[in-house]
Amino acid sequence: MGSGLRERRCRQGKVTLRYNGRLHHIGVGRAHARTPVVMVIQDLHITIADATTGEILRELTLDPTRDYQPR
Repeated sequence: MGSGLRERRCRQGKVTLRYNGRLHHIGVGRAHARTPVVMVIQDLHITIADATTGEILRELTLDPTRDYQPR
């Protein structure tokens, strides 16, 4: 996956990310539904922040064996 910056809109409290040809759903929380977010990706470490305020909503290490990454 490498590193990068991605902008997304949080849908129903989840964001999606494609890694190694597989789509992964990452739970952020229903309170953040429809929130524009920025994902900072460094290998498998992901930081998700509110694109408007900069507040960090979640940090995680992606488990590539699971499609859904719960809170």
